[in-house]
Amino acid sequence: MRILGKVFGGLLSLIVLAAGAAYVALWWKPIGVNQYINKAMIEFAIESPEVITYLGVIDNTPLDFHSGRLADYTEAAEKKSLAKLRKTRAGLDKYGPEGLEDQELLSWKIAAWFFDDMLRQAEFERSRYRVNQISGVTVDTPSFLTDTHVIKNEKSVRRYVSRISEFGRVLREVRARVEDDRANGVIPPDFIIEKALAGMRSFIEGGADENPLVTSLPAKLDKIDGLKPKARDELMAATREAVETDVLPGYEAMIALFEDMLGEADHDAGIWRLPEGEAIYAVALKSNTTTDMTADEVHEVGLAEVERVEAEMAAILEGQGLVEGTVSERVRMLMEDPAQLFPNTDEGREAMIAYLNELDAEVMAKAGDFYNTLPSQPLEIVRVPEYSEDSAPGGYYQGPALDGSRPGRFYINQKNTADNPKWTLPTLMYHEGAPGHHFQISLAQNIKGVPILRTLGLFTAYAEGWALYAERSAALDMGMYDDNPLGDLGRLQAEMFRAVRLVVDSGMHAKKWSREEAIAYMVDKTGMTEAEVTREIERYVVWPGQATSYKTGQLAILDMRAYAERELGEAFDLKAFHDIILMNGAMPLGILNETVEEWVAERKAGLDDGA
Repeated sequence: MRILGKVFGGLLSLIVLAAGAAYVALWWKPIGVNQYINKAMIEFAIESPEVITYLGVIDNTPLDFHSGRLADYTEAAEKKSLAKLRKTRAGLDKYGPEGLEDQELLSWKIAAWFFDDMLRQAEFERSRYRVNQISGVTVDTPSFLTDTHVIKNEKSVRRYVSRISEFGRVLREVRARVEDDRANGVIPPDFIIEKALAGMRSFIEGGADENPLVTSLPAKLDKIDGLKPKARDELMAATREAVETDVLPGYEAMIALFEDMLGEADHDAGIWRLPEGEAIYAVALKSNTTTDMTADEVHEVGLAEVERVEAEMAAILEGQGLVEGTVSERVRMLMEDPAQLFPNTDEGREAMIAYLNELDAEVMAKAGDFYNTLPSQPLEIVRVPEYSEDSAPGGYYQGPALDGSRPGRFYINQKNTADNPKWTLPTLMYHEGAPGHHFQISLAQNIKGVPILRTLGLFTAYAEGWALYAERSAALDMGMYDDNPLGDLGRLQAEMFRAVRLVVDSGMHAKKWSREEAIAYMVDKTGMTEAEVTREIERYVVWPGQATSYKTGQLAILDMRAYAERELGEAFDLKAFHDIILMNGAMPLGILNETVEEWVAERKAGLDDGA
């Protein structure tokens, strides 16, 4: 297990871990719980040069010591990181919980849960597929190099070239880890190997001249003031050479290894297929839901939610005169309605992004009536890079840089505009943008007087639970669908999607469903195409438990709100409730529930005093 890589999963794990670290001086000595937690987070962050670049503060400054390097992926580095984690967790007990109260006590609880969770995951060294079709260095590192590495002058380009060379070393290190996993019985399913191979082959097809690490560079060089033609040519040549001599051989070796493993792979989908698979899934559920829910409980909640949402969708469809066929069949008809599709052209893609910007303006115009605090950071809506469209989800959010050099970004996958009919886009916008991830992540960065950990989105159930709650709040509180019943159907379709995830994730990983059974169930319940569903199901195969976080988090926040409304009655203040959820930062759901209960008790006491 790579400690940083297990924090959040995929690329976002690096983004969130970076935020805020540079603002705490490295020479601070721990004099209290907040300083201790800050010091620990910095020590973890600086293990990875990628993390520091995601921070967006010290690249290309006199403090830049990292931006020509990549992290160490060896087993020795992993063991060193784990030893540091154990020491850090033990040290936390010297600062609490005895003697702490209020925000310091909350910080201690959150940090203790976070460190304990990483240690639980570390018990299973080979609990994941290090290279797969959607994550791992063969997917994440190219995206990092082209989208995140900062190029602003000639020196930063040379550091880019250095990182490309480093990428060759990383590929060798990770290949050695994959070989070790294989020797210990950890081989991905055959369909995962095939998809990973397709992605790796596509990346190196056309050689260095057509590789994204090379083809994405000229436009960036054009923006460097004063860069002379000779220097430009030299930098381009150096980039091509680094790709040719370091990156392509690394991919070729990884491809050869995966081709060889394919002969040993089986077709079983669930993590139960691995040594200690049942225990691995239990830990994955605890980490991703931040609850003690069992796989059976997750499955049953999912089935109940599917039934509820399906009934609500049927009511809207009937109201629109669509009464023939199953709910999913009628949804599929709407998905294919030409009137709802943007052309799959450059002009159509531009029109889609323009529409998303209109939606953002509309929701922000109302947001002040439902939120006391709005993010100061802007939101930018951009296309997913074309080279990563096949492996990317339909949309995702990247938090802003602390120094303002990068806004919050909502990436929309536009490989095929038909994947996102117009009636489905508002919900995607409210999830990834306002009032979803953009509010949650950007506002957290602005919280003052708490440890770094409190300002990060390190708890998936909280982060994704909020975003799914925000979809519902946009509809039922803000009235964003009052004149748009199909838009509300899009919200319910998205909620159905998350409810189905509970069923299929636990189905594959605990109940031994096959890949094909999971695909058939999701197609039947969501109205999505088989191709879309297949990508989703195969994502759940390589990220066990992650898909359960969304609905679990949403239901928990809705339960907290219902409790507050019931206890406070007419004194319930929705804006204040949103503050208590968002302005304390990310945390496990159990601790969040305790925080809400304390807030309710304080407000009730205030009401009694007033009376």
